Amino acid sequence: MCRLKKLLAALLVLLLLSPGLAAALTNPSDDFDLNRSRLLSFVLRQQLVSHHYSHKALDDELSLAAFDLYLKQLDFQKRFLLKEDVIRLRAFERQIDDEISTSRIELPLIAAELMDKRVRQVQQMVPEILAAGFDFTLDETIETDPDKLQFSKDAKELRERWRKILKLQVINRLLALEEDEQSKPEGEDRRDADALIQAAVERVAANQEHLFARMLEETRQEHIDRYFNAVARAFDPHSNYLPPTSKEDFDISMRGSLEGIGATLREDEGFIKVVRIIPGSAAYRQGQLEAEDTILAVAEGAGEPVDVVDRRLRDAVSLIRGKKGTEVRLTVRKPDGRRLIIPIIRDVVQIEETFVRSALLPSTEEGVRIGYIKIPTFYRDFEGGRQGSGRNSTDDMRQELQRLNAEGITGLILDLRNNGGGALTDAVSIAGLFIEEGPIVQIRAGDGRVETLADQSRDLVYGGPLVVLVNKFSASASEILAGALQDYGRALVIGSDYTHGKGTVQAVIDLDRSLPFPNMDKYRPLGAMKVTIQKFYRVSGESTQYRGVVPDIILPDRMQHIQSGEQYLDYSLPWDRVEGTSFTPWPSPPPVAELRRRSQERLVENEEFTSIQAESARAKERMERTALPLSLEEARRERADLLQTRAEGTAHDFAMGAEEPEEKGLSEEQRLENWMRKAAQDPYVGEAQAILRDLLQVTDPATTAGSPPPANPLPN
Repeated sequence: MCRLKKLLAALLVLLLLSPGLAAALTNPSDDFDLNRSRLLSFVLRQQLVSHHYSHKALDDELSLAAFDLYLKQLDFQKRFLLKEDVIRLRAFERQIDDEISTSRIELPLIAAELMDKRVRQVQQMVPEILAAGFDFTLDETIETDPDKLQFSKDAKELRERWRKILKLQVINRLLALEEDEQSKPEGEDRRDADALIQAAVERVAANQEHLFARMLEETRQEHIDRYFNAVARAFDPHSNYLPPTSKEDFDISMRGSLEGIGATLREDEGFIKVVRIIPGSAAYRQGQLEAEDTILAVAEGAGEPVDVVDRRLRDAVSLIRGKKGTEVRLTVRKPDGRRLIIPIIRDVVQIEETFVRSALLPSTEEGVRIGYIKIPTFYRDFEGGRQGSGRNSTDDMRQELQRLNAEGITGLILDLRNNGGGALTDAVSIAGLFIEEGPIVQIRAGDGRVETLADQSRDLVYGGPLVVLVNKFSASASEILAGALQDYGRALVIGSDYTHGKGTVQAVIDLDRSLPFPNMDKYRPLGAMKVTIQKFYRVSGESTQYRGVVPDIILPDRMQHIQSGEQYLDYSLPWDRVEGTSFTPWPSPPPVAELRRRSQERLVENEEFTSIQAESARAKERMERTALPLSLEEARRERADLLQTRAEGTAHDFAMGAEEPEEKGLSEEQRLENWMRKAAQDPYVGEAQAILRDLLQVTDPATTAGSPPPANPLPN
């Protein structure tokens, strides 16, 4: 009864109007329902505070975090708001917790008013700036890193900022047009410099007008939705408010999955960024689109590219999706600053390429037979119920292991690079194929209860030497498998200096089911809340969250300079540990120190890895050079340098596990042969083979054969 009274008291707050907002309810043309937003704030507060793993308090500290996130998503590139606007908004930076607690929402409404005003102001500036033309000989630069910029102090400074923005856009468009002209067949008419400049200006003008039109169409409800999302993300980056949209848009919010090209995308402070490439998809087979790429523009085949910077995810999705067999061209900025136009033929996911695959690697040494298995994702068909009776990665893995055992392998490479996770049950059961039995992962709930998932099958399929390959995009279930094999001393983990560090579990809550009273049905639909509810821990007690899995041997990585992973996400949950669980270590763990020493000696002499290190250093230098030239000749030189670097680095563009572009028109058998050939040529697979050969030399052959270990393993 007491709880009901508290609930009723809280709901009464929904009826109180802020004096500055009372007019909103009486405006017949209003684009949002204030009482619905107040109800939503109440429901969100209840769900976040009661269900989130961290049990963070809704206080000033959380308010500051939410304000930081909201301001970034409002105008991350600092292209619209003035300092005076930000000062006005900062009056609310410690008030968000109070707004949510009292359900009196003001910040997003004021922000919507300010953004509308500034967008219209810039919209008037742009045609005037473009009409005035640009001096492409001036020695000037533009800072492209928003963190190094301040908000413009006045309209004059804002205009100068936009002059440089537009000049850079015209230069980039002009360089692309020049390349198009140069690629025309001999004898075909080519436009002169003035015509190309005019065409570049017209295209930039059209793109900007599209941008402004889209921004001015935003409703106050959309501003409120983003405000609620910022509050959720202040708890951790994987907690989100998902507003009610069409079913298609809702699925995009939930998965970011595009059937057309097969990429998982997210909105990231004004940009559309690639999270992962879906194995077997069109983008996966094309090979050039990678995680951490930023999509700048989208074109339908050879049509005019449409700028997607500052666009909503679903707007970008509508441009990228299309009929199977048609071409979409993505203008992409790589993390090191390179720009690339990537043509992708839309298609459905080719399921065969998502499945576990294996190969017997060629060897020149007598008695050394090394197997290679790639797990693109931990898949499981759940059609048959909770456990799933359809095809799954565990059964496929067992089958491939048995096939390689029949080939008499003396060592095995398990490739988890770019594996973003999947079914947890398969990560546990696949780990069990390499040990007799024992715990694999611990899962801690917000109330402190710890559940241990263990392999109890005693189904040891492979007991020989094992190396696991990982990179920065090995996440979630991949980290659980790699971490368990490392903790048991069962395998040597090699690869990037850390894995992704995604060690949390989320649940999706339908907010319509959280309405306190039936008579509130008129406010449906409220949308959904994705909230972090659990955390993963290794059998050693260490969390996979934030730090990820640190390999035993770290190899040079072309993307070593990229700040990718949980540790670089705003307000991610910290690393911690729980009490380790009892387990029986593998009786013959690899001699890590000796194997690391031998590997390091090899890497010094390895030309491929030396080249990869050099390219990584150049990429880091390019990434840190955020002030770009606005001289046309200097821009031409930089573009020529990038094209040259790209040509020289082609052999290493697919390092650390990314796939090479797939040839067209191949049969499944030919594609499998190509895959096996490329795996054998991969320098990381080559080093893994060398490590396995070292392991065979420095350990007792009796304990490293493909048969199970002794019946009485050492106690913990």
